[in-house]
Amino acid sequence: QVQLVESGGGLVQPGGSLRLSCAVSGIGTDFDVWHTGWYRQAPGQQRELVARIFSGVGAFYVDSVKGRFSISRDNAANRVYLQMNSLKPEDTAVYYCKVSRMTDEYWGQGTQVTVSS
Repeated sequence: QVQLVESGGGLVQPGGSLRLSCAVSGIGTDFDVWHTGWYRQAPGQQRELVARIFSGVGAFYVDSVKGRFSISRDNAANRVYLQMNSLKPEDTAVYYCKVSRMTDEYWGQGTQVTVSS
């Protein structure tokens, strides 16, 4: 059974930083072929892509986080990370990790990020 567990969320002041981590289990030994990404959902809004990274292809970021967020992955440890710097109140949301390959996709339960003074 594939499981994704996010961690690292919390309350931070504007301009602060957080590092989210996503631990993936039950996915076998070929984690490197899976696409990985971070999404977020703010209250009353649809879930949106924040960043994604595919092995051998590189990373993609939505315009609102470019230059502030950095996605990375550790294929040996089956983990995906999202380093978030210069956080803004509009970054407040529940952040979700997703892995996908062909028609299969799995989501984590989410971790709350709140940016407020």
